[in-house]
Amino acid sequence: MSETQPAVTQATLVKKAAPKSDYKPADVSPQRRVQRSFAVRLWSVRHSRLLEWFYARFADMFLLLHPLWKGLGYGRVEGPVKFVEKRVKGFMFDCRMCGQCILSSTGMSCPMNCPKQLRNGPCGGVRANGNCEVEPDMPCVWVKAWEGSQNMVHSDRILTVQKPVDQSLRETSAWLRVTAQAAAAREAAAAAKNGAANTGASA
Repeated sequence: MSETQPAVTQATLVKKAAPKSDYKPADVSPQRRVQRSFAVRLWSVRHSRLLEWFYARFADMFLLLHPLWKGLGYGRVEGPVKFVEKRVKGFMFDCRMCGQCILSSTGMSCPMNCPKQLRNGPCGGVRANGNCEVEPDMPCVWVKAWEGSQNMVHSDRILTVQKPVDQSLRETSAWLRVTAQAAAAREAAAAAKNGAANTGASA
């Protein structure tokens, strides 16, 4: 009795029909390609403490430049700043440019990468391996957010309840918005301090 021959798949036929050459693809696994697409994002989470330190200095530098941004006009500089911000954060964090960046509160894992765009923790469908319910090959961004936050100095910031996304801020510069807000807060504090000093002097 003859043995049953294994079925020949379409992939096998295509491989046999392909022209022979010295070239061999370094990676032909779709799953590996998907996993590799998250490589930089996951590196950012693993090095969240370093990025936290860098972001704090970067924010200080931007605040020092507030007179320049104000003199030129925030509206005028937003175009070129947004161009740089979108590419840097897109490469590092797969940024979606929501305009309300909370990376320093979420372990350098951008919650906008969640297919459900959840801003306050994971859904109930996280898989046993820590991957996303909707995209099985993608690590859950909130699982990674928790991991990244535990490496950071201000690890408790992940417990802060975030507001819903304001869609009117989409495709705007979070760098400039945060800088303008910090400058306004600094000026208000300085004005209050001067007011208190003047009141004390006149008393």
